[in-house]
Amino acid sequence: MTKRPRLTTTAGAPLASNQDAKTVGPRGPLLLEDHQLIEKLAHQNRERIPERVVHAKGWGAYGTFTVTDDITRYTRADIFSAVGKQTEMLARFSTVAGEQGAADAERDVRGFALKFYTEEGNWDLVGNNTPVFFVADPYKFPDFIHTQKRHPRTNLRSATAMWDFWSLCPESLHQVTILMSDRGIPTDPSRMNGYGSHAFSFWNHAGERYWVKFHFKTQQGHAHFTNHEAAQVVAKSRESYQEALYGMIESGEFPKWTLYVQIMPEGEEDRFEHNPFDLTKVWPHGAYPLIKVGEMELNRNPDNYFAEIEQSAFNPSNVVPGIGFSPDKMLQGRLFSYPDAHRYRIGTHYEALEVNRPRCPVHHYHLHGEMPFGLRTNPDAYYEPNSFGGPVADPSVEEPSHRYAGDVARYDFRGEADHFSQPRALFNLFDDDQKHRLFHNIAAAMQGVPQFIIDRQLALFDRVDSAYGAGVRQALATQARDDEELSLSTSHAAGDGAQAPDPNGGGAPRLP
Repeated sequence: MTKRPRLTTTAGAPLASNQDAKTVGPRGPLLLEDHQLIEKLAHQNRERIPERVVHAKGWGAYGTFTVTDDITRYTRADIFSAVGKQTEMLARFSTVAGEQGAADAERDVRGFALKFYTEEGNWDLVGNNTPVFFVADPYKFPDFIHTQKRHPRTNLRSATAMWDFWSLCPESLHQVTILMSDRGIPTDPSRMNGYGSHAFSFWNHAGERYWVKFHFKTQQGHAHFTNHEAAQVVAKSRESYQEALYGMIESGEFPKWTLYVQIMPEGEEDRFEHNPFDLTKVWPHGAYPLIKVGEMELNRNPDNYFAEIEQSAFNPSNVVPGIGFSPDKMLQGRLFSYPDAHRYRIGTHYEALEVNRPRCPVHHYHLHGEMPFGLRTNPDAYYEPNSFGGPVADPSVEEPSHRYAGDVARYDFRGEADHFSQPRALFNLFDDDQKHRLFHNIAAAMQGVPQFIIDRQLALFDRVDSAYGAGVRQALATQARDDEELSLSTSHAAGDGAQAPDPNGGGAPRLP
C-alpha cells in the first residue's frame, strides 16, 4: 500500500484526528480549545468570495496560442514576434446578467476573456461574443447593468427596466438586434466567436501606431438554440456549457479559434464614416479586411475550478509592449473598473495568485495588503528611487504618444451619431426565417412591458427598417392572441367564476 502523506494544520503541525470534536465526555459540550475545529469551521465560512457583479457564471480552460502569420510590421508585441511561436493562455467564458446559479443556456451576451502569459508580462483581452456593446460611455454602464439585474422591490428580473433603458438609448439597437437574433443563445462556448470589441492599438519598433480590432472565429462552426430548445436544455441541466466545455477537453476534442485583426493606420480615423472608437459600431470588413494572425486551442481543464477559474482576474489594462489602448470611452473606463473590482473581490495582491501570476520575472514596489505572498523584493529597496539595487524603469518600452489632443469637456458624440445604418445592414443580412425568429424573440422578451415603452422601442425599429418594426408588431399581436386563447382555455377548464392564472406568472414584473 502506498504510504499516504500525514494530515496537518495549515501551519504544518500534524493532526491526531479529523473526525471527532473534543467534548466534555461522550455527550458533553464542545471545548473552545479544539482550535482545529474552530479553524475548520471558520475556513468554511470564508471559502467563497463575492461573485462578480457581471459575468458571475463562467466556464474556463487553459490552452495554447500559436502564431501562423507574420504581423510584426504592425506590432512589436513579443507574443506575435515569430511564426510558430506558442504562448500559454487561459480562457474564461461567461454570461453577463445571471448570478452564479443562473442557467447557462439563457439568452444573453457571452463574455470571452483571454489571458496570455507572454514573455513580457500578461496580456488580457477581455471581450464578448459580439463585436459591439449596448452603450458607448462608461457613465451609462452601471445603469445598464442595473436593468439586467433584479428589481429592488420585486427581486425579479425586469423586462420593463430592460426595454425602458434600451428604448431611451438608440445606440443599443445594434447589440439588441444581435442579442435577439439566432446568435443570442450559442449551444456551447466552442460554437461562438470572440471579439475584443473595443478598438485597441498596435505599435511597432519604429514607433508607428495602428488602430486594431481583434476577432476570434470559431473553427467548430456556429450553432445556436431557439428559445424553445434552450428551455428544454435548461429543464434538464443548468450547467450545459460547463458540461460541454469540460467534456470536449477531457475527451481530447480540443476547441479551436482563429485570430484575425482589422488594422486602421493612425490618421485614417478622421475619414471613417463613424467614430471608430464607438463601441456600438463595427469597422466594415470591406474597408478593413480581416488579417489572419494565429490559432487558439483549449486543451487542458483546470484542476481546481475555484482557484483557477473563479479567482482568475482579467484586466483590459494588462497590455504588453506593442499593444496599447485607444480613445474608446468605454475602454478607458474599464481600465479602472476591472482591476478595482478584483481588488475588492479577491484581494490586494490578486495578481500574485497562481492563475493570474505572470510567467516572467516580476519586480515592483507594492507592499503589504492581503495576500502579499510571492513578493521577492530586496528588503532594503522598498521605495524608488533607491541606492540599493532595486528595479528601475526601461525607457525602451515607452509607447509612442497619441495624436489626440483638444479641449477638455463632456462631449456627447452619441447625439450626432448614426445609430441606425449598421443595425439596418445587419438586419438586411438575415433571411426570412432568421427575421421571423428575431421578431418573435423580441416579442417574447417584451412580455409585461408597458405599452408606452414598447411603442418607443418600435419607433426605433422603424428607423432601422420599416419591415423591422412591422415584423415585431405582428409578432406582438400574434403573441397577444395566443395569450388570450390560453387564458380563455384555462378559464373554461377551471370552471365558471374561477380565476385563470396569469400566463405571464413568474415573468417580468408589470411596473407602472
